[in-house]
Amino acid sequence: MWTAKNRGRYDRSKLRYPSDLTDDEWAHVEPLIPPAKRGGNKRHVEVREVMNGIMYILSTGCQWRAIPKDLPPRSTLFDYLDLWSYDGTLDRIHHALYVACREQGEREASPTAAIVDSQSVKSAEEGGAASIRMAMTRAKRSRARSAIFS
Repeated sequence: MWTAKNRGRYDRSKLRYPSDLTDDEWAHVEPLIPPAKRGGNKRHVEVREVMNGIMYILSTGCQWRAIPKDLPPRSTLFDYLDLWSYDGTLDRIHHALYVACREQGEREASPTAAIVDSQSVKSAEEGGAASIRMAMTRAKRSRARSAIFS
């Protein structure tokens, strides 16, 4: 239900971009981002701006080339997105926010029930990931066969 308190909490009009993190959102995310590696050069980029840039890409779906100039360079954003995806940082952020949302909704942190449709069960019984991959790719046909049957 929308109340005056909720409207203020979810108002993004004062942010530079609607995808930017508010101070409260950043307070949840910041502790989950690993510190800079020891040795070598110091981190020369603000991690919050990197996160804002990644959120901009993910929320708008824009091309890497179309990132606004006031965000970090696309190479920096891509490198951090790649690193955080590889080292599990994005998974940790997602899980922590998921648990916080469930607890805020007065639910248990992890769901106690799941729904599995029969199609998922069938594909898992017949060979798991390999059979799913085969189902997702188009069958290759030879040119001769396609010319005969088309």
